[in-house]
Amino acid sequence: MPLPSPDAPTLRATAADFDTLRDNLPVFSDPLSTLDSHTIADQLSELSVLINYMADEILFRTVDRKRSGDPAPAIAGFAAAVRPACEAATALASVAHRLSNLEQAGQQHDESGAPGYDRLVMGNALAKADKALRATADSLRHAAVTPSPEAARTQAARHRSAAGAPGSFPPPAAPQAVSTTRTARGR
Repeated sequence: MPLPSPDAPTLRATAADFDTLRDNLPVFSDPLSTLDSHTIADQLSELSVLINYMADEILFRTVDRKRSGDPAPAIAGFAAAVRPACEAATALASVAHRLSNLEQAGQQHDESGAPGYDRLVMGNALAKADKALRATADSLRHAAVTPSPEAARTQAARHRSAAGAPGSFPPPAAPQAVSTTRTARGR
């Protein structure tokens, strides 16, 4: 059984924050879901705060080497989660941009017929943001259960000591004779 990272609670809490953000995304097909530039901008702002938090956690763990335990798994976990979080931010930004353009066009009474296409594009972007936020949270949860190299070494040592116990494994086979003739390759 893998030993969890000492940073597992922080990684899991951050994953939960991404899950909450994902749960609060507007659902494009739901008529009760609010989809306006303010709502999307608010979601984008919250996502930016979480991305900044992960970057700060990476920096903190990189600079503060006096911490107990190995910071590498948490650094790797947060770093891996930044990519899908940024993909979600890009998708939300495209929705905010498109909504802003539609709201501006609506103020100018522009009846161009583009809203059907825009709705499809925004629905796809929201689906992409949802998928990327799920990937971010899953990545953080995975990092929380991945054992640190220090824990993996401890676990391997326990396994080796148990393997050396009498009667646990058959004795190793006798080594086979190694051929002393080698074929020289041209240089």
